[in-house]
Amino acid sequence: MAGSEEIVPRRAPWLTRGLGLALVLGFFAMAFTPLPNRLHRAFVAPEHLGHAEAIVVLGAGANLDYLTERSLRRAVHGIRLYHRQLAPVVVLHGPWPGWGAAEAAARAELARDLGVPDDAIVLAGGRTTREEARESWARLSKDGRTRILLVTGSHHMWRARALFERQGFDVLPAPVNEVATTGLRPEQRLALARSLIQEGTARLVYRLAGVI
Repeated sequence: MAGSEEIVPRRAPWLTRGLGLALVLGFFAMAFTPLPNRLHRAFVAPEHLGHAEAIVVLGAGANLDYLTERSLRRAVHGIRLYHRQLAPVVVLHGPWPGWGAAEAAARAELARDLGVPDDAIVLAGGRTTREEARESWARLSKDGRTRILLVTGSHHMWRARALFERQGFDVLPAPVNEVATTGLRPEQRLALARSLIQEGTARLVYRLAGVI
């Protein structure tokens, strides 16, 4: 119609400003207050060590011919539990990355160097935690090894434990802290917050999908 003006929906500037303010306040709360440290304590599953029939160490990645820091932390923790005589075998997970050494094979070499005999090492694959739970059950249940010490990151433990228990295992949590949990510097608190947000999102997705 001649002379008519196009009607442009007005945006709500207060909404944009509110979201921006919330992001800024959230950033400062995570970086400059103890909030991430307190959330960590409420988020993690407590350690419950005891005698088991196997130690299961979940994968965390490998680069070329060396393990990532998280993978190394988990592997060393599992080996320490073995030397404390808490279980007679160690299951070392890790998929073949397509190049370099498989994570499980690199971990097995480390375990041998640290005094774990070949007959106490079980190699297993799995690209996801669900696959690792199924693979562990296939390798251990046939020998009646259903009570396990589960080694994974402290933030990942709740979800991993639920998947392994759903498979049929009796799980004793043996978590490893993979980020600084008592750090006071902003970068440490932000790294902790990022890990909590990532795992919290994964928990929500698994719940909505009915996986756990």
